[in-house]
Amino acid sequence: MAEPSGAGRLEQDGERIGVRVMKSMQSQLQRADTTIWATIGLIAMIVAASSVVGSFRINWATFQAATIASSLLCTAGWFYTHVRKDLRAAAALICTAQLAVFAAVGAPLSYIAASPALPLWDQTYAAWDRGLGLDWIALLATMNSYPSVHWIFAGAYLSFAPQSIVVVLALAATGRILRLRVYLFSFILAALVTIAISAVMPAQGVWGHMGLMTENYAITPVTRELHLAIFHGLRDGTFRDLVAQGAEGIITFPSLHTAIGVLFILAMWPVKYLRWVAVLLNVTMIVATPVDGGHYFSDVIAGATVAALCWTAAARAFGAASESTPNHLATIEDPPSIVPEAVSEAASGAASRKLESV
Repeated sequence: MAEPSGAGRLEQDGERIGVRVMKSMQSQLQRADTTIWATIGLIAMIVAASSVVGSFRINWATFQAATIASSLLCTAGWFYTHVRKDLRAAAALICTAQLAVFAAVGAPLSYIAASPALPLWDQTYAAWDRGLGLDWIALLATMNSYPSVHWIFAGAYLSFAPQSIVVVLALAATGRILRLRVYLFSFILAALVTIAISAVMPAQGVWGHMGLMTENYAITPVTRELHLAIFHGLRDGTFRDLVAQGAEGIITFPSLHTAIGVLFILAMWPVKYLRWVAVLLNVTMIVATPVDGGHYFSDVIAGATVAALCWTAAARAFGAASESTPNHLATIEDPPSIVPEAVSEAASGAASRKLESV
């Protein structure tokens, strides 16, 4: 049998490299998805156990929407993974399902974490702000002076939930499916870290600590006192319902809004046309967090720190970052086979280097 020509050998080498890259990428994604689902499953078991061995009651009706939606999304994701074999569509569907399920079990976990009712840290956080020379009342006065533009900050603060889905779809659509898993896992880690810290260093937030009333505002902040009844009910035992849909955010320190805002920026950084939109929107959201979220400035600083650490941890966990990740937090190298035409380019490049070495 005649040996293949030089061009034929290059083509064969390219095909073999492409297959190896594809298999490596699929294995990497499978490990990432397994880690994410296992983490979500563990949280779900903790929530379920709290209703069996503890005093909590699960309001199952509030979990119906997430259960139905995630089931449909996972079914469609399986189809695009094993039948139609469209990695981008599969990533969008599966990761949206992961986000929906985590949101459903993560909120009840924060309720459980608040129940030990450890001493409040509000005075400490307020003292930290003063030590940094940051004046919450002055910021409130500034926002009160310009009530006609407050809707911009309120809208940015409320963009938290829509953005979480938009980031999934944007990363999937642009083929950054490994970065998408890093984003999701860092999102989960950030939520778990903030829940854990808030359990041992709880606070009711600025509104409750300062005893603010509606007459203190010319504007209408997003959260105000809305969470206080549930927060104190969890602490004194009068509230024991675990809900998914309709849950109130009760975490003060660190600020989860800030942490996720930073993660949105990191995740969207390589998406050319959306990068600066993400920066502008999330910087505005973070600026709005003290007043619209009732947070101390120290909450915001801590939240940003949590985001950086969780992004780095998630990237390294999935083998998606070099040792220089702390210095280049937005750098994630996706496997080239995510974009089909890049497979042939990578393969051809490797084959060319091999030829040159002969």
